[in-house]
Amino acid sequence: MAKLAHAQWSSRMAFVLAAAGSAVGLGNIWRFSYMVGENGGAAFVLVYLACVALVGLPILVAEWMIGRRGQKNPIDTMADQARQNGKPAAWMGIGITGVLAAFLILSFYSVIGGWSLNYTLGSVIGTFSGGSSESIGEQFNGMLASPITLLGWHTAFMALVVAIVARGVTKGLESAARAMMPALVILMLILVGYGITTGHFGEAVDFMFSPDWSAVSGGVVLSAMGQAFFTLSLGMGIMVAYGSYLGEEINLISTARTVIILDTVIALLAGLAIFPIVFSNGLSPDAGPGLIFVTLPLAFGNMAGGTVLGLMFFLLLTFAALTSAISLLEPTVALLEERLSLPRLTATLIGGIAVWLLGVAALLSFNVWADFSLFGLNIFDFLDTLTAKFLLPLTGLGSIVFAAWCLDKESVRQELGFDVYDFSAWNILVKYIAPLGVITVFVTELM
Repeated sequence: MAKLAHAQWSSRMAFVLAAAGSAVGLGNIWRFSYMVGENGGAAFVLVYLACVALVGLPILVAEWMIGRRGQKNPIDTMADQARQNGKPAAWMGIGITGVLAAFLILSFYSVIGGWSLNYTLGSVIGTFSGGSSESIGEQFNGMLASPITLLGWHTAFMALVVAIVARGVTKGLESAARAMMPALVILMLILVGYGITTGHFGEAVDFMFSPDWSAVSGGVVLSAMGQAFFTLSLGMGIMVAYGSYLGEEINLISTARTVIILDTVIALLAGLAIFPIVFSNGLSPDAGPGLIFVTLPLAFGNMAGGTVLGLMFFLLLTFAALTSAISLLEPTVALLEERLSLPRLTATLIGGIAVWLLGVAALLSFNVWADFSLFGLNIFDFLDTLTAKFLLPLTGLGSIVFAAWCLDKESVRQELGFDVYDFSAWNILVKYIAPLGVITVFVTELM
């Protein structure tokens, strides 16, 4: 293994919180909830859990392992590991697509993070109080139609991200995770506690955990696998970058299990917080992306204590967005620091401004540039489609194939702490099952 050369996490717990913070984002609270609603509830949840174990865990471990061995930014890590294992330099392309994916995702992710900040303020000042479905829908559409409003909140969100990342691994990434992750869990538990009092908590539990297997289709399986891949921050260069800050004493398998359990528990808690509110207000759980920004504000605006609950919920959403956003900026910052020998602050400012500029283009696609399209999509949807359907699966597939087929097998076995029999099972998982799952999602998404 390479000599540990640059910044390191101060402890295993610090790394777990940071990695879980990266995984726990809008994907857990916003995307997971509406996907459960759209895909029949419990059947989707159970298929999702299987996909996390069979596809998510091995790719997560592979990315950490590659990062820890390389001790550099994702691009240089892949180049060095390929060279050391006698493989073509073209494997560096996996690092390039990972850093690019994180950069592109953050540009439009920050726009959504800005929405969350906006709605947090709206909850404080009572914007949603007594609103009808029409008025709250108009508020959301009015926000999207205003480039000044979107620009202001996008800028505010990116400023927070840059301020955190500029402080470095221990003072920035670690400190943010240590503060925001416990706060996120506490807010989530409070909202679940409220859900128990609604009289519809049992309905939410049944919806999420009593499967109707007739609802399972090829589309549900593929959606669950795609969500498992997305929610763990795989294929974005993040986990390779985070792995490069890992010490040799950290057990990758047990740490991956801990992170995945935390990520999954928070996703399930989000459902248990959201669906009782949805059901108690006679709303539809399959409202799609509008579930968070239209359906729930309607509920908060028309319930006792809704102002406080709405504030807690959108604070929760903002914390989740921030913990993921800071990890999305890290691969770009690490690359600029190491390739150009820039101070951390300078590298963060350059990376943050570049992301902000692309985010401006993404937010303008909702209004001023609404008629401009790339391959039939506006800029926001194009960035989302390019990353979700192409860059993430290709990068994740490349990482698992490289780890399974290119790294020295005995060194991998020793690094992961497996005996011969466990390693044989691991090899089947990383060489065949996980790659086949990613390929299936990738091909199907293109059809």
